[in-house]
Amino acid sequence: MDPAGLIGIVLAFGAIFGALVIEGADPMSIFLPAPLLLVWVGTIGVGIAGHTVKDVLSSFAAVPRALRSKAPDPSATVDTVVDLADRARREGLLALEDAAKDIDDQFLRNGLQAAIDGTDPEDLRIILEDRIATKRTQDRVHSKYFQDMGGYAPTIGIIGTVISLVHVLENLADPASLGHSIAAAFVATLWGILSANVVWLPLSTRIKRISDLECQQMEVTLEGLLAVQAGANPRLVGERLRSLLPEKAPAKVAA
Repeated sequence: MDPAGLIGIVLAFGAIFGALVIEGADPMSIFLPAPLLLVWVGTIGVGIAGHTVKDVLSSFAAVPRALRSKAPDPSATVDTVVDLADRARREGLLALEDAAKDIDDQFLRNGLQAAIDGTDPEDLRIILEDRIATKRTQDRVHSKYFQDMGGYAPTIGIIGTVISLVHVLENLADPASLGHSIAAAFVATLWGILSANVVWLPLSTRIKRISDLECQQMEVTLEGLLAVQAGANPRLVGERLRSLLPEKAPAKVAA
């Protein structure tokens, strides 16, 4: 599990409520039912209006996976593919059929099985590229949904503030309550901006980033499978696939 998403959101909320405490405000003062209802439910409502029900359900279903998922390690995939290439070169492609059953990566396992079954290399490339494109498109739908929510939330918050200020103007005859009423009116704007920048937009970015990493691993797998199918030299396969990976930061030399 990569904890960056959860850590970031918890730190952001901690900083916000910590600032309230430092300023001497009661953190519970922003938990007003009306602004919370308007901003959170209203934002989700307009988000639903701009997407299909399937998009909405799949987007929320993608959140736990995005927050809990471990960043894929393409270097481990490279090692697996090199081992497969070595065995295929020594024993033939059909000898990998048993090995395919023990592979956890479904994309690699299915692609390898297709290669073993004699799928034409060009057809295999097209099939695997289509699977990568389909995944990337679906993940972009999920990311776009939360990005849209991040755009709607501040405006919904402003609407809530305007509604509250209208109520304040209706009660100008009671000056003693004006300060509290005006402060409460701006709570909706606070929640609109907070939800957009601490929840919706980070979720959108997180989903997109995890998708990019997974698709990068799938692309490395694709090139590796085609090399295995072609009977390429395992050493060259390893060099080719590692060239597709981002370079790691050099280790610091101790003084």
